[in-house]
Amino acid sequence: QVQLVESGGGLVQAGGSLSLSCTASGTFISIGAMGWHRQPPGKERELVATLGIDGSTNYADSVKGRFTISGDTTKNSAYLQMHSLKREDTAVYYCNVLVEGDDGKLGVSWGQGTQVTVSS
Repeated sequence: QVQLVESGGGLVQAGGSLSLSCTASGTFISIGAMGWHRQPPGKERELVATLGIDGSTNYADSVKGRFTISGDTTKNSAYLQMHSLKREDTAVYYCNVLVEGDDGKLGVSWGQGTQVTVSS
């Protein structure tokens, strides 16, 4: 079983920066692709960024040039650096990773979410 713990959320003024972290723990063989999603108030969850096992990245148009996803498989961790934050970035941010369980099966694990609030 895998647990993902996110940290780094909080309140920031528009134009500011925040960095989110996500660390996996538990019993598993390895982690692969990583991603961040977010759910703004009253809206559905949406993709923010993904990091492939080959290092490839993909970003939502709304965050391109402002957010950077990275990962460290030696630390079983994923990161999201956010700059030039806007009010519309306010959301609960969720980390997710592709995990190879100790039974050899692949699955996606999600964190509990961390709140990011951008004030004007």
